[in-house]
Amino acid sequence: MSTATHAAPQGAQRPTRSRYLIMVMLFITVVINYLDRSNLSIAAPALKDEFGLDTVHEGLILSAFGWTYAAMQIPGGWLVDRVSPRVLYAAALILWSAATFFMGFAGSFVILFVLRLAVGALEAPAYPINNRVVTTWFPERERATAIGFYTSGQFVGLAFLTPVLAWLQHHYGWHMVFVSTGLLGIVWGVLWFMIYREPRQFKGANAAEIELIQQGGGVVDLDRRTREKKAPFSWNDLGLVMSRRKLWGVYLGQFCLTSTLWFFLTWFPTYLVKYRGMDFIKSGFLASVPFLAAFIGVLCSGVLSDFLIRRGATVGLARKLPIILGLLISTSMIGANFTDSTPWVIFFLALAFFGNGLASITWSLVSTLAPVRLLGLTGGVFNFVGNLSSICTPIVIGFLVTKDSFAPAIVYVSSLALLGALSYILLVGKVERIEA
Repeated sequence: MSTATHAAPQGAQRPTRSRYLIMVMLFITVVINYLDRSNLSIAAPALKDEFGLDTVHEGLILSAFGWTYAAMQIPGGWLVDRVSPRVLYAAALILWSAATFFMGFAGSFVILFVLRLAVGALEAPAYPINNRVVTTWFPERERATAIGFYTSGQFVGLAFLTPVLAWLQHHYGWHMVFVSTGLLGIVWGVLWFMIYREPRQFKGANAAEIELIQQGGGVVDLDRRTREKKAPFSWNDLGLVMSRRKLWGVYLGQFCLTSTLWFFLTWFPTYLVKYRGMDFIKSGFLASVPFLAAFIGVLCSGVLSDFLIRRGATVGLARKLPIILGLLISTSMIGANFTDSTPWVIFFLALAFFGNGLASITWSLVSTLAPVRLLGLTGGVFNFVGNLSSICTPIVIGFLVTKDSFAPAIVYVSSLALLGALSYILLVGKVERIEA
């Protein structure tokens, strides 16, 4: 598509760029979201010593988030189709951040476990809301870039803030890891409620920008549609989004993709400290390298995908190519099993996580495939299946590893990346919106 479509005719109103502020707001929210997912992995070595946890119990506490996060995806997606992102996101942010804050005062494994379950349940609507907001605010030709940009928050935030959390734990104890991240989320939840509006209600967005979004495929009146059509939960709707082969292609692919992510969010610091013999401060800085690589990967992914769209490539090719390539690159993690050199271990893990970032615009396919009135429900099922890995990955790794070897866990995660690529190749097929 020609870039001339961005230009306004002479004398006409130029489109504002308020949608880019919304993109930055989503980015900040994702940074906080993933800090609250990963902070337990930073504290895990200290918690293991304080509460006397073995690897199985460590795997259980690391998986607790995933139990309720996955279980609440479909109810959360249903809510997204009915409650304004302004209200729902603010409420979710404040509540999950409060649970995170109180984890800093937990005195037992059981209390930690229960609070972690609460964090998982309350974060459940987050990514369906992100998808809902991007579908409302961005035309199709910009959507992958927007998704890539906010998704990069999960990597760049961890890359730069993981060393900060490690420093906080070293100097002030593991309690401060949870207190600081919890307070940050509460403040941002209030700011989100104060700032966010739908396109037609946002004071900074003029009529030309709204028209640009709408003509480019953005559903700017989605909030009004959902207010007018607040239908009760329907098993037929659930059956629809659970019965399409192309949707199962992205569901299964997401499970495999997020398995790599959840290794990095849970066991990665323990792998460096316990199995590679690094001290905690050093491992905190080395752990940031793969997240920086993933950040680069996800930015490349969105830009490449939208570039292909503008050059005339089909939506299917433009969206699926980075995902498939990224998953194949992620299999390179297996190389860490064949070296004792710390730089090479970090290289293989960084390369694998670069691939994970390159593949992480999967939400662009949900935005393109899902029935318009079931965007939230489709996103909920997608995130439910995908984030079963947040339960499986920590527990399976806890059972696979021994006191001396982490190699079976690396094989497990690498194999799933290959399976994910095959899912997108064989199951998704032609990319086109499914009619409800």
